[in-house]
Amino acid sequence: MPAKGADSSVLTGEALLARFTALDAFLTTHQALWKPRPFTHLQLPWEGSYPELAQWLRQRSLEDAENDHHQPWLIEHAPAPFPELAAISHALSAVEELPGKGLEAATHRLSVDVPGRKWQQIEAFASRLHFVAKPTHWLDWCAGKGHLGRRLLHDEQQLTCLEYDPALVASGQQLSQRHRLPATHLQQDVLAPEAAQAIRPEHTPVALHACGDLHVRLMQLASAAGCTQLAIAPCCYNRIRAERYQPLSDAAKASALQLTLDDLSLPLTETVTAGARIRRQRDQSMARRLSFDLLQRQIRGSDDYLPTPSLPSAWLEKSFIRYCTDLAVLKDLSTVGSPDWSALEAAGHQRLAEVRNLELVRGLFRRPLELWLVLDRALFLSQKNYHVRLGTFCETPLTPRNLMLLAERY
Repeated sequence: MPAKGADSSVLTGEALLARFTALDAFLTTHQALWKPRPFTHLQLPWEGSYPELAQWLRQRSLEDAENDHHQPWLIEHAPAPFPELAAISHALSAVEELPGKGLEAATHRLSVDVPGRKWQQIEAFASRLHFVAKPTHWLDWCAGKGHLGRRLLHDEQQLTCLEYDPALVASGQQLSQRHRLPATHLQQDVLAPEAAQAIRPEHTPVALHACGDLHVRLMQLASAAGCTQLAIAPCCYNRIRAERYQPLSDAAKASALQLTLDDLSLPLTETVTAGARIRRQRDQSMARRLSFDLLQRQIRGSDDYLPTPSLPSAWLEKSFIRYCTDLAVLKDLSTVGSPDWSALEAAGHQRLAEVRNLELVRGLFRRPLELWLVLDRALFLSQKNYHVRLGTFCETPLTPRNLMLLAERY
């Protein structure tokens, strides 16, 4: 095992394509296991093929599922094919940290008004920015108030921040002026055609968690403009305008894998540890939605899932009966009759435990799918004559979206 921070296990060159090919085969072969969502099915299609595994998962507790959520490959004694899939998943998901460098200490003022976790992400991202040529003009893409760009800025460098929200542009400009920094904050819809005029060859673009189409657009425009280097930490792969995923690289275009928006949301199901109150609210909300799902199937005489809208947290303050009846009205359903509300509520909580445990199978494909998506981006940049390094910039507890691409034109 290379020393921590060593570059030898960061994915580069031919290793990018080799890993993509292996991941593509794994995901394509087993898509019947990870595409169906337990939340929307009373019985998953694969349960008939692996009844022992399904039964074993269904009898586990909600606490069991919570304990294994972040590392499902460590589960012991699970029936086949779980252990074999877990071993393959873990091996294919292995990516080393990008080598770090010590940063000059930031002035206290730079981190003012930045949430602690976000500032730690900025520090971690900035510490991985190793380029052969020292950047002269940073371009902070989807910059918000420009906190990342200001952290990167050093003597004899300039900074341009592009942001869609005019309020954030104004706040960012005020902060940069207060720090007396050579920074320009511009309002820009980066998806608009004129965004191509905002990026120039001398720019070094950086994007920390720009969603979906936003970071893809950066790669397309930066490569077309001839930028010599860029750095991206992708996020929210499902935030795209198309109804299905549009592959970027030749390898992904040749794949048989067709990804829906639901599929693209799988990597985002891994979350950082939430507080006890947030977890209770989340569990209560999901249990009630699962109870309502059972009710709507009875009312409609159909075993099909019925999508429901996102509801304000205030709905959880309603009684269970009121919650269900109000949601039925919202979906134009009648609750004529006298459902056994106590049994229905208990069934929702039981389903919650089953769903969370059945999701552990999908969890084995969560990181492989994310890595497949990031490798598609890496291979796209490789085709545009960039030397690309793919690794992590921080540990998962800080953010599960910790994969980072460093690209330098050769």
